Amino acid sequence: MDTQLKIIIIENDIILLEKLNLILSGEPGIEVAGIFNSTDKAMSLIEKISPDIVLTELSFPDISGIELIKNIKNKIPDSQILIYTNIDEGENIFSALKAGVSGYILKGSSAKEIIESIYSLYQGGVPMSPKIARKVILEFQKNSAPEAYILTQRKKDILKFIDQGYSYKEISNKLQISTNTVHTHIKYIYDKLQAKDRHEALHIAKRKGLI
Repeated sequence: MDTQLKIIIIENDIILLEKLNLILSGEPGIEVAGIFNSTDKAMSLIEKISPDIVLTELSFPDISGIELIKNIKNKIPDSQILIYTNIDEGENIFSALKAGVSGYILKGSSAKEIIESIYSLYQGGVPMSPKIARKVILEFQKNSAPEAYILTQRKKDILKFIDQGYSYKEISNKLQISTNTVHTHIKYIYDKLQAKDRHEALHIAKRKGLI
């Protein structure tokens, strides 16, 4: 790339720190503006250096990784943070993402993968090791049911009958279920749609494309 991007590295392991420095310093598009095995030293100079990207471990003896991320974002909001760690537990991943990191790769990644992740981040991407990306997707799928599946088909049918002006008794006859069951379905629909009455339930259902 034509423009050199400025990066600092924060890593506990001095041998790994030097290795990362060697890898990245040899890349024409990257300027390693600082390497630190101390978070205190890094934070004392980070505003002066004003890096484009901070490549950092997530685990430190003197400060939590999440606190470090927040401190970095507070001092240099425009800098991008790329986590480089062995930590792959879901709770840590999502805490880091919420705190402001824009990429998350695992140690063991090749030199090529590290460099590609840095360039991807600089160009607006969200680099993640496949194992991390999979955990993010699975968590999203677990917690974010699509709108279309909020209600079963039977409950959608009942809503449609209500919208057409049918009484509970008429709905029970059409679906061959008791009126009590119709009432139970409707109570569930109100709760699921967070509606207080028939009119509001129909309005919300139509807005969500359920009927």
